[in-house]
Amino acid sequence: MRAKRTRQALRAIQTTTRVTGALHAIRRWRPERTARELWHDWRRLPVVRMTAAAVAGLLALQAATVAVLSVVVASRRKRRRLLEGFPYLHLPETPVGDNSVRVYSYGRDLYDAMIAAIEHAKERIYLESFIWKDDAVGEEFKERLIRRAREGVDVYIIFDGFGNLVVPGAFKQFPLDIPHLHVMRYTPFHRPWHIFDPRRYALDHRKLLVVDGRIGFIGGYNIGSLYATEWRDTHMRIRGPAVADLAQSFVDFWNARHSRVKRIRRRYQRRFDPFIQLHSNDALRLTFPIRDMYIDAIDRADHHIYLTNAYFVPDHVLLEALKAAVERGVDVQVLLPWTSNHIVADWVSRGYFADCLKYGIRIFGYRKAMIHAKTCTIDGQWSTIGTANLDRLSSVGNYEINVEIYSEALARQMEELFTCDKLNAPELTLEGWIHRPWYQEVSERILAPLRLML
Repeated sequence: MRAKRTRQALRAIQTTTRVTGALHAIRRWRPERTARELWHDWRRLPVVRMTAAAVAGLLALQAATVAVLSVVVASRRKRRRLLEGFPYLHLPETPVGDNSVRVYSYGRDLYDAMIAAIEHAKERIYLESFIWKDDAVGEEFKERLIRRAREGVDVYIIFDGFGNLVVPGAFKQFPLDIPHLHVMRYTPFHRPWHIFDPRRYALDHRKLLVVDGRIGFIGGYNIGSLYATEWRDTHMRIRGPAVADLAQSFVDFWNARHSRVKRIRRRYQRRFDPFIQLHSNDALRLTFPIRDMYIDAIDRADHHIYLTNAYFVPDHVLLEALKAAVERGVDVQVLLPWTSNHIVADWVSRGYFADCLKYGIRIFGYRKAMIHAKTCTIDGQWSTIGTANLDRLSSVGNYEINVEIYSEALARQMEELFTCDKLNAPELTLEGWIHRPWYQEVSERILAPLRLML
């Protein structure tokens, strides 16, 4: 009986304490309390403090990992001897329906073809580039475009402001006394409230040139001397009616950002083409068809998938599509840069390797140069060349363009190019990857949360 009374007394004391504490908290609360006081009390909660400390610790650990990896890569690059080059192909022009298509895998060859097209322009030129370097190649393009504008050809230029932050401001200045020269530096924020719109953080990652609505260039190459000889990328030239779609994509992008007075009125006749189709991501419209194009093509694959991409950070659905292809007997090969120009993207990408290799996805690491191509060819029938990487920024973020081509002749060329690239890209094995140094695996795990940002 005495023990029972003791327990009842303890429960009464506990109840009184809780009620007293609640009343005390109510007395402390004042409607006029400042936000600073409320935040101070909120931070004192154990769960909030522990969560904040964990997030801060993770961010600090990620920053330290990136710093260490950057130093290691920089030291390796300094010790690396000058490379003699990398393998590439000179591929002939091939007919695709009513169009002719040529694939370029060496920058200098591409730039020569682009300059020739600019020189032969009769009425108008559309040029759009994510990066435009202030070097010999960049100056060459700038001088030719200005000269053609002075000669009466309408020249329209778009370049991304963020992509060219490191380019000196003087290079980005164009003469104002040429009525036929029109230049737009793309910046997503035009009003203060735009910073609260996630769609406005999209970059203009597109790279295209259209001349007179009859010749078009599209692919991964930016403009610069580095890309002319030291990077392996893929671009394509189209001659024929399909170029009208490229031209209209440029016009739509331009007109959406200019008043009626400065809009482009010229339109080229377009038509449906069963062999060449254009897919454009539009951040403001929240339309991202390139990712869906990839997934649909992968789901249709029956024999092989040869995929080359500069930054391989696939989302869950795309990765599952590749795994499902392997399960039904498709030979899935993915070719990536072993060391790209973005060290964080490299290590985040490597976090997928173990999972891919276990499922039978074959991975090849390109070694002697940066491979920046964004291409894929499937079953000797379907191919795509464009500007979109397989990461979140390209899939559901930036403005991108990819061309989808149904052509056995072009697919054979893309397979030849893939085979050529593999000469410079040793294949990873599951056994070798599992036994990689422990600090590499730890770095991959630390950086894995950054997948949502890349």
